[in-house]
Amino acid sequence: MNLTAIIVDDEANSRTILRNYLGKYCPSVSILGEAASVKETLEQLESHIPDLLFLDVEMPYGNAFDLLEQVPDRTFEIVFVTAYDHYAVDALNAQATYYLLKPIAIDNLIKAVDHVTHIKQREAVLQDAVLVPKVTAAEGKITIPQQDGFEVLQISNILYCEADDNYTKIYLDKGQKLVSKTLKYFEESLNLHGFARIHKSYLVNVSKIIRYRKGKGGSIELSSGKELPVSSSKKGALLDYFK
Repeated sequence: MNLTAIIVDDEANSRTILRNYLGKYCPSVSILGEAASVKETLEQLESHIPDLLFLDVEMPYGNAFDLLEQVPDRTFEIVFVTAYDHYAVDALNAQATYYLLKPIAIDNLIKAVDHVTHIKQREAVLQDAVLVPKVTAAEGKITIPQQDGFEVLQISNILYCEADDNYTKIYLDKGQKLVSKTLKYFEESLNLHGFARIHKSYLVNVSKIIRYRKGKGGSIELSSGKELPVSSSKKGALLDYFK
């Protein structure tokens, strides 16, 4: 499992050492950004949602604990990286995942990354468990994971889903959602709820189709006015819905 991280340390040399160690010994970690102060870290967190924050304690104009007070609903794990061991209790109270002392020992860094990886893997399993249509517990609904939990969508409000690499854009009667699941995943989840794969990039709610236009594959128009192409290989399966 790959992790994303932000390195926070007011010393540029310390950031460089940690970045190099991660690149050499923990290649599963991708660095989203770096920061040297509380202010810079908050700016980074506005642009990125990391899995992990490597966090020095002492910084100019505030410390790590001042920072964490300003991010009460964080979803990222925290690995403290400091030259001082007397912050260990405060780190524990701040629900830190790991505590590394400078100079960083490679073995301890690897253990910290492995520990965070296991936590995130467990979270992913739990997330997968709720990202399915609730046919019995909540019939006609699907849960969409979010940073602080999950959102419940009425399946009948979904117009279509569009592939976006390993993500899926879900277009609703009003608004849209971006979910970190493939279109194939939603095809398997929604195939018993009147959804048809019409193209490698599109999965549509058949009940929202108001017009079909002929062609090699043709195209469909949805109740929203949106027109989508139909691939020739998917045309027959789509037309079967209207026999």
